[in-house]
Amino acid sequence: MHPSLIKAKIFATLALIILTFSFTFPMLAFHGTLNKVHDGKGEEVSSLSKTVWNLYNQGRYKSVTTDKEAHNDLEKMIETQAEFGPSSLPIWAVSLEAPNYPKEAFPEGIPVYFHFDGYSGEVHEMNTINHYVGMDPMWVGGTIEREIGIYALLALSLGIVYFIAYNNKILSFLMLIPSSLPLLFIADYSYWLYWFGHNLHDWGAFKIKPFMPTVFGDGKIAQFTTHSYPAIGFYMILAIGVFSLLAFFAKQKATKQIQ
Repeated sequence: MHPSLIKAKIFATLALIILTFSFTFPMLAFHGTLNKVHDGKGEEVSSLSKTVWNLYNQGRYKSVTTDKEAHNDLEKMIETQAEFGPSSLPIWAVSLEAPNYPKEAFPEGIPVYFHFDGYSGEVHEMNTINHYVGMDPMWVGGTIEREIGIYALLALSLGIVYFIAYNNKILSFLMLIPSSLPLLFIADYSYWLYWFGHNLHDWGAFKIKPFMPTVFGDGKIAQFTTHSYPAIGFYMILAIGVFSLLAFFAKQKATKQIQ
């Protein structure tokens, strides 16, 4: 086998492993869990969902209202009606700081983490703040993305498997899709930030002009200081993108030299 072809398969395999363990597997294992809990059917949550959530949420941020004994135990989180989010890795982190949220009560401000399949952190508190300035709750945005996310990632995983298994020249272009994941996420994330900031409602107790929330870095909205930075999941999709691109170019090189 051509050396570049071997490299292409290795790079693609690495991309597939990162994609699977960071997103596809935890999303698949947790699929539908939040809906069951929301509908009052917490007893229907599978043991697999609980185990995966407990494993992936070790050391992650939990709401300040959550009983510490329930921090890494989904069953206890459900029993105590604590706020929790998906098990997949968070991709982006946003936090707000304001005088009415003292450090003693909220040491990290009001943090929210964005996942492919939902949100985690102080989601309820963030939605309260959004309502205060006339902004829709977060669940209004990205509904289609959250619905199709797991299916899109499964299709993407299948495409990478085909890339590894077959040397078809056309199939090699499939790797350009995972290589674009970081850009696709930032583009989608930026669009929804713009949409929320430019579709304010009159119900807000505090009136502000339409605005573009900060995509990356620190900003200011009314009396709130905002922080918006990548989380661990973004670095994972960045790694997926790099390995996918390396796999694509390695197979292109092999194809040309074989021909």
